[in-house]
Amino acid sequence: MPYNLNSEKVASAAKSWLAERGVKVEDMAELTFFLQKDYYPTLTMEKCVESVNAVIEKREVQNAILTGIQLDILAEEGKLLPPLQEMIEHDEGLYGCDEILALSIVNVYGSIGFTNFGYIDKLKPGILKMLNDKSGPHKHTFLDDIVGAIAAAASSRIAHRMQAEKEALQRAAESK
Repeated sequence: MPYNLNSEKVASAAKSWLAERGVKVEDMAELTFFLQKDYYPTLTMEKCVESVNAVIEKREVQNAILTGIQLDILAEEGKLLPPLQEMIEHDEGLYGCDEILALSIVNVYGSIGFTNFGYIDKLKPGILKMLNDKSGPHKHTFLDDIVGAIAAAASSRIAHRMQAEKEALQRAAESK
């Protein structure tokens, strides 16, 4: 029988793997709010949750989530070949594939996500601080960047939507 991808299984797995690794949609929504609150004073957590969920619904994002988490798990289990095992296990500073994978998420909603990602990746607020902690049994070399990228993309989505709403209001006012 030929291979046939089940999109629902992919989406479900991406969401459940995030949850199993201790990441909730609300955690990513808090990061999204952190990135956008100064630009949109009326922004609500509900809008941030909606935006994060929309980002996670994208197939490219689901693929990145599944790939990154799987590599993190394999590193925890010591199942990668050296020197890759050591680089991922220790989140080697010159190993940039984790950021490259995250950039595939960031670009889903335009270039503003790139600057949002760099900013949040540097600060490591909220859940990113916990995911970046190397003292526990879990290795989140990929997951911290993926979570930051989802928040950055959700922030970009909000920025684009707010701009569209602003322009629609301007057009309505001009047509009166």
